Amino acid sequence: MLAEAVRRIRDTGAVIRTQAPLIRSINDDPAAWREMWRTQVRMGMVPYYMFVERDTGPQDYFAVPLARGYDIFRQAYQGVSGLARTVRGPSMSATPGKVCVDGVTEVAGIKVFVLHMIQARDPSLVGSPFFARFDPDACWLTDLEPVFADRFPFEPARYETVPDELPGLWPSEPDEPGELMVPAI
Repeated sequence: MLAEAVRRIRDTGAVIRTQAPLIRSINDDPAAWREMWRTQVRMGMVPYYMFVERDTGPQDYFAVPLARGYDIFRQAYQGVSGLARTVRGPSMSATPGKVCVDGVTEVAGIKVFVLHMIQARDPSLVGSPFFARFDPDACWLTDLEPVFADRFPFEPARYETVPDELPGLWPSEPDEPGELMVPAI
């Protein structure tokens, strides 16, 4: 019945792209993802995203740590043909945009997550790689800490110095030009 419904939709000319969340104790197994992606390809659908469980509701029960999610994705991805390798993941639809976990590696002796922005509120960040300190228990973007920088590229600077040409706008002059700190806009 499902195959017939998919065929009828595809007969209209529609392209069906698929996505699914990674959920602990439901589909946190590479074999489940391989089989799902192979079935989707056989039915003419295009595997598109493996999502990390959102940080809402009963997320603590269903969450899969990012490191484990990446391992599941990688093992599943290795076991499918190129037709199913259209899938991206594991990805998170977070406030700054859609973030993909590209891997876990060591850089300058520090174990890190390698991530990139698939989509971003700031279009200049799309495709930009960035690093987060490896944390085997991290389940969401907000659980991660930047490494090799004081902030992630999508985070605003905490403070910016007041330009020298604006000191008269402030009630008291700082001792040194640029010394006064104001929140970034």
